Amino acid sequence: MKDSKKTNQDSNDGKQKDLDADRSNAEGQFLTTDQGVRINDDTNSLKSGERGPSLLEDFILREKITHFDHERIPERIVHARGSAAHGYFELYKSMDSYTKAGFLNNTSIKTPVFVRFSTVAGSRGSTDLARDVRGFAVKFYTQEGIFDLVGNNMPVFFIQDAMKFPDLIHAVKAEPHNEIPQAASAHDTFWDFISLMPESMHMIMWVMSDRAIPRSLRMMEGFGVHTFRFINEKNESHFVKFHWKPKLGIHSVVWDEAQKISGKNSDFHKLDLWQAIEDGHFPEWELGVQLIPESDEHIFDFDLLDPTKLVPEEIVPVTIIGKMTLNRNPDNFFAETEQVAFHPGHIVPGIDFTNDPLLQGRLFSYTDTQLSRLGSPNFHEIHINRTIAPMHNNQRDGHMRQEIATGRVSYHPNSLGGGCPFQAKIDQGGFSSFNERVDAQKIRERSGSFSDHFSQAALFYNSQTPTEQEHIAAALSFELGKVETPAIRERMLGLLNQASAALAAKVAKSLGMTVPKIPEKPINHGVGADDAGAHEPVKAKQSIERSDALSILKNPNSSKSISTRQIAFLCAEGVSGASVEAMKAALEKEGAKAVIVAPHLGDIKTAEGSAIPADQTYKIAASVLFDGVFIPAGKGILELSKIREVKEFLNDSYSHCKIIAGEAEGAQVLGDINDIDEKDGGVLAGSSAGDKNLAASFIKALGNHRYWEREKSLS
Repeated sequence: MKDSKKTNQDSNDGKQKDLDADRSNAEGQFLTTDQGVRINDDTNSLKSGERGPSLLEDFILREKITHFDHERIPERIVHARGSAAHGYFELYKSMDSYTKAGFLNNTSIKTPVFVRFSTVAGSRGSTDLARDVRGFAVKFYTQEGIFDLVGNNMPVFFIQDAMKFPDLIHAVKAEPHNEIPQAASAHDTFWDFISLMPESMHMIMWVMSDRAIPRSLRMMEGFGVHTFRFINEKNESHFVKFHWKPKLGIHSVVWDEAQKISGKNSDFHKLDLWQAIEDGHFPEWELGVQLIPESDEHIFDFDLLDPTKLVPEEIVPVTIIGKMTLNRNPDNFFAETEQVAFHPGHIVPGIDFTNDPLLQGRLFSYTDTQLSRLGSPNFHEIHINRTIAPMHNNQRDGHMRQEIATGRVSYHPNSLGGGCPFQAKIDQGGFSSFNERVDAQKIRERSGSFSDHFSQAALFYNSQTPTEQEHIAAALSFELGKVETPAIRERMLGLLNQASAALAAKVAKSLGMTVPKIPEKPINHGVGADDAGAHEPVKAKQSIERSDALSILKNPNSSKSISTRQIAFLCAEGVSGASVEAMKAALEKEGAKAVIVAPHLGDIKTAEGSAIPADQTYKIAASVLFDGVFIPAGKGILELSKIREVKEFLNDSYSHCKIIAGEAEGAQVLGDINDIDEKDGGVLAGSSAGDKNLAASFIKALGNHRYWEREKSLS
């Protein structure tokens, strides 16, 4: 009897193993749900009309995203690595003509905020300087409830429909068979996906640009990404795009520098934000909006509901309406930064959604994710997530409940509790969704107005300076050079060619390939799929050819401020104290910070017989952690040209196009470094200690961030 049971068990185990083997080998198989139902369209969510809202009954979308949302515990699946700070938002002028949101009407109040910045692809332990999108999420604690503006440092996204979000993240994450590479997109699975998704081409330009490797979280823009609605007291609607403009301007590092920073200090951005606030250099951003009347929804050569498109500022200017200041670091990283729960569905009266199919999917996904991460529907009761507005409802119990509800009534309607809590009328602040007409059939299709995948990719590339264009070409060459599958590289060259033939040619040359004359058709619904909802990718003519707002170097909001910039003073015994103090005073007057780097810690004796305390040694310091270099005067300084670490420091600074200045003997040291051209416009020399002209020139040059012309001579 026992033998018979064992035989049956062995047989069942064998069948299960065979079934598992069949499931793991998808070659020639149909795509199905977890219940085995064959999927006809894995690209589009179910909507009410091709531009209508997504429908909750879409069991395929819900199953796919639910599974995705619960894949990691407790670390965030995306945006796992984050930094955050407290602050406040002040309104410059009332927006009551456009929205009834109280915090956007009253200029006399300061609205508390909590802001979390993050990278998307890496784990909590990954580096800050990965080439990646940066999350820019702002929680407004308004008097009418929580408003979460959950965006990124780029105004567009890779995909148009939430149905493809799990696929995008699965592709960019470390490959599942070996968990390599970490926090990097330079691998086959990511580019395989992108090469088959032409709608990603605009976002690819942004991610391959310098926007993906910011100098500081304090020096990057933020965007709401989606088109939202403002609703005023008259129930009039305006479409709105949200923008955050950093007061310090937009600045980035170069790719070689980013890689070296990752090795020298993987917490570079986190420490930079923390230290700036601790030092009283509070980061500031101005909030701007692009406002579009409801009647103008269809006047553009792109679709407002398409999250892979932006509205050029030359067409609809950004109106600055307020300022956000971050002035306090978290007291506990886990309790605040890690447990904060953002959600694009957290809105207040006066703000509403549109039918952007990516936004519609996010409205479901974020709550589902918090249930997994924080383990309870009561995540709103965690201190960092609590609203400052009065909160009364009939929700009860649940895991980790904090509120102690009293009374016998926990339902509505009721008479035993006097009907309380009762519903608020609209004129009492009750939330009411915009009364948008929807009259359409249920379909899995995408609007033809979403099919232009290359025009804005071309607009972005054409708007860059030659320096920035070279950086994009170099980034693509690096990323695709890491791809092992030739067919993927070829498909990408075909897509790049439709955005910019010049760019495709540059990348092809670096890969030792030719640009295909006829690109492979990238849309592939699979065997037996219904292609009725598919639209051939097109490139429509745009009303503008260039936009300075898309370039970091040409950006009209760029700042010349050197506030909080870190300047390395390379010193040695016998340095001129007068030289050090004069330049230090000039830089600190502009808000920059001088860091004394010397052969050893402790006091450094000056030529005048005094002492200067060293902040770092040459064994600790690295040029990539500084924004500029100054070599003071003093006979002892001549010894620097003999120190290997100093040579490496200066050569790296020079190759990264940083501004370098030297006074007297300091200038002589620069002349002794073979790889540095003294005639270079970003290499400044002063003839004597305390040279005021040198200080003025150095500060002006630092305001330009880098001397990019140097790249031509280094290439």
